[in-house]
Parts: sequence; structure tokens; C-alpha cells
Amino acid sequence: MAADVSFDPTSPWMKSVYDTVDIVGNVTNPLDDFLFAPAWQYMTHNFSKFTISFWFSIVWHEIAYFGLCLPGFIAQFLPFMQRFKVQHDKPETYEGQWKCFKKLMINHFLIQTPMISGMFYYNEFMGISYEWETMPRWYKLLGQVLVCLFIEDTWHYFVHQLLHHKSIYKYVHKVHHHYQAPFGMVAEYAHPIETMVLGVGFFIGILLMCDHIILMWMWMFFRLLETIEVHSGYDFPYLNPLHLIPGYAGARFHDFHHQNFNGNYSSSFKWWDWLFGTDRQYKEFLLQQKTKIKKKQ
Repeated sequence: MAADVSFDPTSPWMKSVYDTVDIVGNVTNPLDDFLFAPAWQYMTHNFSKFTISFWFSIVWHEIAYFGLCLPGFIAQFLPFMQRFKVQHDKPETYEGQWKCFKKLMINHFLIQTPMISGMFYYNEFMGISYEWETMPRWYKLLGQVLVCLFIEDTWHYFVHQLLHHKSIYKYVHKVHHHYQAPFGMVAEYAHPIETMVLGVGFFIGILLMCDHIILMWMWMFFRLLETIEVHSGYDFPYLNPLHLIPGYAGARFHDFHHQNFNGNYSSSFKWWDWLFGTDRQYKEFLLQQKTKIKKKQ
């Protein structure tokens, strides 16, 4: 006699399954009620929506940006970390980093700050929530961040390739390519027009999915994590969780773009370059590197 494989959602067995899933969701939730809720509720009870969406977003961006740049910055002073450096023959210089920092301050506060100010008006118009009680669960946020990554990568690929067109390259994107051996801070070292045009890709996912301000901040962090890592000049494959995603590009992939100027136009993933063949020169470069290693052996 065939076993009865039907499931009664009200049965004790299924109830135990639901309870287990709920417990695991709570235990593994980084936005835990005990750790995070008091701080979040203090913020929403004591600060205006404008302060939260504008000033706190600026502070979060600066902390995240320079905090994520810090590992690569420290690595240049540690001899044992040089084995992870992509371009060994082009070390960072004080002059280059200082020049980059000064340009960044202009971009951050004269270009990006007005863009961030629009978040408050968008939040008000769309009814974006700030409250702890309406905050999405961590797995929903991670899923939304992944979608944002895919959307931004698509926008970045096609617009980035357009910025390399010979008719406009020297006027806009050439600023970013001043550094052929990039380091973390170079991630947002760009012409103001490039900052605004490529920045559109950041907001598309927000416009489509955002229902809570936490997504804006979480997406901002992961986007900075991605772009700073690929510009870091160091290949630390075990430090960035994005390497767990199949097809993630990483530092070596984008570092080649700065060396070669052409090809590898994607920001986060290799898929578009593979589909359109714009990674051909990179594949040839990797083959040459492998041939050199075999000859040495």
C-alpha cells in the first residue's frame, strides 16, 4: 500500500517545521531585536526623517567608504601582503593617494551630497518607511541587494562601454583612468558627469524595490564593498562574501581594465563581458600569464 505523502499544514509535524524555520530566522537575523532594535528605535524617536535620510546617509557613506578602503591602504605597508597585490611593479605613492583624496572630497560633498539630498524627498513621496516594526527580514534585504547588484551591473556595462567611445573618452572617463594601477580610493575618483551618469545605476533598484530606508543603506554598503574591492589593487578572495556568487568579477578582472583601458566593462559580474566577447583580451592575457609560469617551471 502506498504511503500517504500528503501534508496537513495544521499537523504537529508541520507546525514544528514552521517553528524551526521561524527560530532559525530569528537567531540568524543580523537585525536582531536585542542588539539592533534599541539603537534603531532611539534614532527614529530622536531624529527627524530629513536628518536620518540626509545627514545619516552622508555619514554612513563616508564611514563605509573609507572603512572599506582601510584594508588595502594598510596592506601597502605590510611586506607579507604584497603577494596579494595584482600589479607588483606599480606600488602606491603618497602623491597619487593624496591627489585622489582631494578629488574625492570634491566629488563626495559637491556632487554626491546633492544626489543624496534627493533621498528625503523621494522617501516622502513614495512613503518609504523608517520604523523598526516595518523593517524587512534580513533574507529579503539580501535578495533585494542581489537584484540591485544585477541591475547596476547591467547599467554599468553598457554606459561604461559608451564612456570609452573615442568621441567622449578624453573629456569624461579619462579622469578615472588616470590611475592604471588602482587602489581603493580610486573607486569614486571620476569626472562629475561620470559620477552622475553611472550613479543612475545605483538608484534603479531602489526605485523598483525600496520600501524601507534600511535597503538604501544596506545596498550602499554592498555597492561600496564591491567597487572598492575591485579597485583595491589587491586580490583578497576570502574577505569579500560577494566572491561566493558565481560569476563575480573581483579585483583581477577590473584591474586588467585599468591596465588595458579596453574590455572588462562590467562592475560586479563577468556575464555581460562573456556574452559580448569584451573579455577576449583578458582571456588572452591570462593565457599568456599561464604560459610564462610554465616556461619558468
